[in-house]
Amino acid sequence: MNILVTNDDGIEAEGIRNLADALREVADIYVCAPHVQRSGSGHAITIERRVVAEEVDFPGAKKAIRLEGTPADCVKMGLRIYGDAGIVIDKVFSGVNHGSNMGTDTLYSGTVSAALEGSLCGLPSVAVSIDARKPRQYDTARALAVKAAKPDFSAIDERIVLNINVPDLPKDEIKGVKITGLGLREYDEWYEKIMEADGTVGYRYSGRPVFYEGLDIDETDVGAAQAGYATITPLHFDLTSYNLIDKLKRGGFAD
Repeated sequence: MNILVTNDDGIEAEGIRNLADALREVADIYVCAPHVQRSGSGHAITIERRVVAEEVDFPGAKKAIRLEGTPADCVKMGLRIYGDAGIVIDKVFSGVNHGSNMGTDTLYSGTVSAALEGSLCGLPSVAVSIDARKPRQYDTARALAVKAAKPDFSAIDERIVLNINVPDLPKDEIKGVKITGLGLREYDEWYEKIMEADGTVGYRYSGRPVFYEGLDIDETDVGAAQAGYATITPLHFDLTSYNLIDKLKRGGFAD
């Protein structure tokens, strides 16, 4: 089995190196990852400027490409570059992200979007994140990634992404694994005003996740994570609200 590994924290990040190292137990690893930090880039792709790809050394990988593009670029171009070299990729893994990707955060996440790009390309795909900006505990994330990579893990098909989020805790302190839906992820957020030496004004986004009281730990990833569980949420790129289609038709929107 050949696995394409990518991320949004950049090819030098500790998380992607942990993910590649774990997955090489069950597959040959081919890396294509951004040359710099690209967190929060969502599903953006580069359409007007040249994207530079450079082959580099990467521990545990058969081959690795450092790409001057977005996480979604890395999947689209990685599959093409390796495919042109006769390497057939079987699955796409994105992570391990430095920070969780739960609830509505998935709409902004470069990590999740890279996995969704894999599913758009027809491959089973997985996103893996740890709920810490500087993770220290990788064991559970590594173990869940390996489990998700095994061929008999039948929950994965070519149109589904498994979104895995893990607390930054020792394995024996994590309460378990919950299969959940997405929750609401809100932030106490602000833009820091920055005065430049030349007199121009800039802004830097920052924020802290809101802690919710009384969330059902069996319903949403946010609730389960707050209670100390790792979570797995199956995602699909289809954003259609099917329960509203007939209502809109009856409401006179359709001819």
